[in-house]
Amino acid sequence: VLTINRPEARNAVNEVVASGIAAAIDELDPRPDVAAMVLTGAGGTFSAGMDLKGFMAGENPTAGGRGFAGITQRPPATPIVAAVEGYALAGGFEIALACDLIVASEEATFGLPEVTRGLVAGAGGLLRLPRRIPYHLAMEIALTGGHIPAGRLHEAGLINRMVPAGEALGEARALAAEVAAN
Repeated sequence: VLTINRPEARNAVNEVVASGIAAAIDELDPRPDVAAMVLTGAGGTFSAGMDLKGFMAGENPTAGGRGFAGITQRPPATPIVAAVEGYALAGGFEIALACDLIVASEEATFGLPEVTRGLVAGAGGLLRLPRRIPYHLAMEIALTGGHIPAGRLHEAGLINRMVPAGEALGEARALAAEVAAN
């Protein structure tokens, strides 16, 4: 289980987080005893995306040749499950989209709000999203920047399993165990 552990910043990705995820993936991915991984966020939030303050201070939120958060450009070969509680916004949503499977709590919220600030979601989300859900829903998310409840994305087929609040990590671990058994 890889945990983004910056709950005071809603698990926003800074240079330390990106380097940590990239290093963990680099260490775990080639190991024959690791058949699946889980990525989650601490404190009830998956990730609010890039740490804008850190970025403005010159921090690089990419690492290890793996892209944003150490995962979006080159995800691991080992299957990885996102365990989403709370917000998965902007780069946080793009991190979840870089994972192979998504487990989300019923209270989870997803979105690519960059457009509302005149920015582009540049970590692959705009490319991955229309391949995973119906085109028009993907375009609504990309062009409005609105927050989308987990239930709507579950209905669209993006979220593999929905669980009550607080249970995403446990269910993601169970799903990872199912994957590993194969």
